[in-house]
Amino acid sequence: MTYDINNKIVLVTGANRGIGKAIVESFLEHGAKKVYAAVRNLETAIPLVEKYSDKVIPVYVDLADPQSITAAAQVAQDVEIVVNNAGVFNPTSLLDENAIASLEFQLNINVYGLIRIAQAFAPILKANGGGVFAQLNSVVSIKTFSNFATYSASKAASYSITQTLRELLSEQGTIVLSIHPGPIATDMGDAAGLTEIAEPPTLVAEAMIAALKAGDFHVFPDTMAKQIGGAYQSFAENVVEANMSES
Repeated sequence: MTYDINNKIVLVTGANRGIGKAIVESFLEHGAKKVYAAVRNLETAIPLVEKYSDKVIPVYVDLADPQSITAAAQVAQDVEIVVNNAGVFNPTSLLDENAIASLEFQLNINVYGLIRIAQAFAPILKANGGGVFAQLNSVVSIKTFSNFATYSASKAASYSITQTLRELLSEQGTIVLSIHPGPIATDMGDAAGLTEIAEPPTLVAEAMIAALKAGDFHVFPDTMAKQIGGAYQSFAENVVEANMSES
């Protein structure tokens, strides 16, 4: 199923910087009608409002705060595309003393936050004709790196949830995207020590738009992601995206 973002209303979590900001800007430049910039600090969305005027509406969302998500859903009743971009990165070895605490922290945002967003906005997308639910996962959701072990585990879980959402939301006509960036030039990329090989966040936004036009589920936007995605393609098509019975 293909989808055109022109004249559509979008909500993006973590919209104030990095990949989220690039998604807001690219979607507007490709014809989106309005974007709800969902952020934890409303002041951080001011530059986007100054640039795009009333096409950007800041809303308070903290993925760790279910009430904030419910309140945002009440405001954004007209939304047609939801992009859950916000997430946390806390690199921890499994043998570190704080490994479990680190994993719990990342699961709360990267996995439980995803579920909270999906539960709040799936009914709205259904009421507005189906639309799109897009989840920012990562290449580490497919290939674990030991120095990012707890982050990799949280993103593997969010990828699993995204596959479930693809199946569940298809019943209401909602398209689901699973986006798997590699090293991207963001604060998170810097924290991961990937600055030298990181690529622009606009690649992610443009790849999402292209995937919607092509009807793709998986999105591999950058050089490393394309390499991993190419190797993963057969499994993705024949297992992950296939209609398989549990019996």
